Amino acid sequence: MALLSPPAPPTGDAPASEGRHDRSAAARVGLWLWPTLATLVGALYRIGDPLLGRDELTSWDVSGRSVGQVLATVRRVDGVVGTYYLLLHAWTRLFGDSPLALRLPSALAMAAAAACVALIGQRLFGRRAGLAGGLLFALIPGASRFAHEARPYALVMLAVALASLLLLRALDRPGSPVRWAAYTLGVVAVGLFHLIALTCLMGHLVLVALRARYERRLWWGFCLAVLAAAAALSPLVVLGSAQTARQSSWIAVPEGWGLVDIWPQLFYSGLCTGAMMLLVALACGERRDAVAFCAVSAVLPPVAIWAVSQDGMSYFYFRYMLFTLPVFAVLAGAGLAASARSRPVVASVLAVLALLTLPDQRSLGEPLAHYWIGGPDYAAAARTIQKYYLPGDAIVYDRAEEAGMFPLGIRYYLPRDLELRDVFLAEPAARRNDLLSTDCPQPDRCLKGEKRIWLVVMGNETDPFNGLPPNQAAALRAHYTASGAERPGGLTVALLVRAK
Repeated sequence: MALLSPPAPPTGDAPASEGRHDRSAAARVGLWLWPTLATLVGALYRIGDPLLGRDELTSWDVSGRSVGQVLATVRRVDGVVGTYYLLLHAWTRLFGDSPLALRLPSALAMAAAAACVALIGQRLFGRRAGLAGGLLFALIPGASRFAHEARPYALVMLAVALASLLLLRALDRPGSPVRWAAYTLGVVAVGLFHLIALTCLMGHLVLVALRARYERRLWWGFCLAVLAAAAALSPLVVLGSAQTARQSSWIAVPEGWGLVDIWPQLFYSGLCTGAMMLLVALACGERRDAVAFCAVSAVLPPVAIWAVSQDGMSYFYFRYMLFTLPVFAVLAGAGLAASARSRPVVASVLAVLALLTLPDQRSLGEPLAHYWIGGPDYAAAARTIQKYYLPGDAIVYDRAEEAGMFPLGIRYYLPRDLELRDVFLAEPAARRNDLLSTDCPQPDRCLKGEKRIWLVVMGNETDPFNGLPPNQAAALRAHYTASGAERPGGLTVALLVRAK
């Protein structure tokens, strides 16, 4: 009978094993950390410089109301954005309503979406593809642009990417109720931030169908999850359907060219679009089910929305389809990893793309970057009023211009303690539980004998009264004369003085 041997003295194997474990842990963290940081740098670059756009002013206005007023407003209009308004309401109570504070949730959501891109890419195509996809996502100007937007689009992109990642986790362990429940919550989050983004389920369905050939019970988990999410979202679907005419009536019915033109709009760069499409094409030889899932998730939602928009109400607006950008980045990362077999080549391609998109990225921080063609410089107009303001001054706006955003834009950039009575305001939007206020039906009766009234109208009007509706202009002309005017940033700001 052999005697037990004493324990062997320690060798260098254990430290080496620990070193490998440490490197593996660092690699796992780096997989999502580097894309997250890269996206966050692009998201925070000059984030507070662009003037708030029209929709951002609406976000500021509605989120600044009480919770009861927000809920009453979204029951009447903008119900599909209600979750975002409530989130922004809570956020601004903690961090204020500066441009940085309003936009920071979008920047953080976009950075988190980059992490999801990397993790999805790793699961589908391998670690190098995941890292490449996450870094490519950080270089897309469209991602940086909507990380600067105080609207729900970045959160929609995060919700869609997270739901896809949770689906992949559920498919790895189809017998886990916890994972299917997490996926259900992910789908609910997608719908809460934007119902149209639920078209991402078409890609999910394709992936489940391909995987279910080998394990039938995947259908049960997927169908139950989607049905549970649909039940949870049904009240919002009903509310959104009732508000569709007001919310989307301005969107034109798309022509056939729209299916081509949509991609540069999504990427916010023609060069980036071409480079990403080339990398996507290089991924076609990779895993069949993974490529099919990504291709359907990226292409089919815009095509389906285009088709639905041909009959009656149109929903074909590029911002509504931004949620496809993360899966484009996953597929492009797979193409880059497949065609570039070494790290230096991958790094070189990323560097070249960064240089190509640099002009587009830099332009996103310009003052009027949130307007397609020019735009009113509310901040300059507010500075003009502040410079010459006297206590007791009042103000008049042309509410017909800029979809009624004039009062919000000027109010946002004026100091909060500077009070100006809105002469022709009959009922504020907040009191109406709406996005728009109403004007005084008889303007001459709304004048209270103010000595000075500021007049803000669109354009470079020689006679500032011409920028107002005729009945308001007539009421003012009868009692006031323009003593001076400045024309900052596409606006006319005139000071009216009561005639003696």
